Amino acid sequence: MGLGGYPNITLRDARQMARDKRALVALGLDPIKEREKQKRDAARNIHLLRDIALDAFESRKAELKGDGVNGRWFSPLELHVLPKLGAVPVSDIDQKDIRDTLAPIWHDKAHTASKALNRLSICLRHAAALGLEVDLQATEKAKALLGKQRHKTQHIPAIPWQQMPDFYQSLNGGSITELAMRLLILTAVRSKPLRFIRLDEIEGDVWTIPSEAVKGRKDATSAFRVPLSQEALAVIEQAKPFERDGYLFPSIRKGVISDATMSRFMERRGMVERPHGFRSSFRDWTAEATSTPRDVAETCLGHVSGGVVERAYKRTDFLEQRRMLMERWASLNAADNLKVIMLSV
Repeated sequence: MGLGGYPNITLRDARQMARDKRALVALGLDPIKEREKQKRDAARNIHLLRDIALDAFESRKAELKGDGVNGRWFSPLELHVLPKLGAVPVSDIDQKDIRDTLAPIWHDKAHTASKALNRLSICLRHAAALGLEVDLQATEKAKALLGKQRHKTQHIPAIPWQQMPDFYQSLNGGSITELAMRLLILTAVRSKPLRFIRLDEIEGDVWTIPSEAVKGRKDATSAFRVPLSQEALAVIEQAKPFERDGYLFPSIRKGVISDATMSRFMERRGMVERPHGFRSSFRDWTAEATSTPRDVAETCLGHVSGGVVERAYKRTDFLEQRRMLMERWASLNAADNLKVIMLSV
């Protein structure tokens, strides 16, 4: 068994190494095989889960919304997996390690835990693609050990659509918060793009939400057009004096109005409903009080429906149909306001 060449290995070093190898032989071990095992262990230890996770994240950035800059893909791993398993060689990770890591949040934070498990499975597949020996079934076996999640999804409380006109018309104080909530109701969009709405995104009676602000749309060409009713345009005109740095609904200090600001407004009124529930109110109205085709109603909410092949052939965004529908929704909610406008004319 060679121990290395002189002068890199001194005579003293060689004698000590020889004694160590003879000690292994005395224990019934093959010193050459033990040396090879140490080399394999050293190579394996380079591939820690933390490094594999970062590499997997980098390789998938192009598939993620905004190239993953918001960190939503990586955060379940960063917060709930890597603190415990990040320094563990990926080939050493088994179902018990995964179970022990996710057990504290498996039921209490079920949605987050499921995301973390999914991301970890992707990391293991990424490691396998790199040629590392990993157990690709470890996450499924861990899921079996963890058991069925007890968490039940709690839907956000929504105002019944029949009561929405009274609520809408009560937002008559002229504040930024009330105007933002009015426009949120009239457009049925999500809170974030509404809060970040810019005047240069509006052309005529169409508001174009940039693709990076649209949930579930990764294609840079997938901007979302929102038809604006006459009532919505009137609300925008009322909000223009508050405009700052191009944003229609700025906050008091910097940035834009927060979602919490609108939620607190409803709380102060003693309401359990929340702004996101406005979308549910709108969807219930389309289903119960109109004959709107499902695709049109879902497109109003910015939902992507149908399979990949179906979407490839269905290129329309139903803008004209949605324009008429949103006018009807505005008429329902702002009936008294519209009457006043008509009488004044």
